[in-house]
Amino acid sequence: MKPRLYAWIACAILFAGATVWLNYEVKVKIQSDGSSGGAQQLSNLKVGQPAPDFSAKDLAGHDVRLADYRGQKVVLIDFWATWCMPCQMAMPGLQKMQDDFKDRGLEVLSVDQGEPSEQAGSFMKRKGYGFHVLLDTDSEIGDKYGVRAIPTLVAVDKAGVVRFIRVGYRPDDSDLRQVLEKIVKQ
Repeated sequence: MKPRLYAWIACAILFAGATVWLNYEVKVKIQSDGSSGGAQQLSNLKVGQPAPDFSAKDLAGHDVRLADYRGQKVVLIDFWATWCMPCQMAMPGLQKMQDDFKDRGLEVLSVDQGEPSEQAGSFMKRKGYGFHVLLDTDSEIGDKYGVRAIPTLVAVDKAGVVRFIRVGYRPDDSDLRQVLEKIVKQ
């Protein structure tokens, strides 16, 4: 009986340690720009620098490249997964942004992290979301962008430059909305 109790205690300590570490990584190490509510840097990804190009399959099996939008659309990249509750809470806001800004040149690319297309597709259909879902089955895109926690949002202007980074869910998206208002006009 005692070894089992010790195992549970050890697991609880490891879980608490991992939780503290993750909060430190997301809230302390990521440098915040107090004015926008977003981060200025995420690993090697920095606001004001070119967004790394990537290619991924969408739910219909088509190849989609970030570079294809350069010069044409502002892209809001959302890193998420179906099991992530904060990601699910962010989705209605993403749909509203897609609806509000689509005619002004915004494309939401929702990059599912590590799940099969059937799972992501079923979720999107069940919830009625209409933005473009890409599959990052091996997390290569997430790694390229330095994603360590989801949801993570990255806004890329028409020139392919990162203009906004946010890690985590915030119910108030007015900071992101202000950035999008500005960059869709450029």
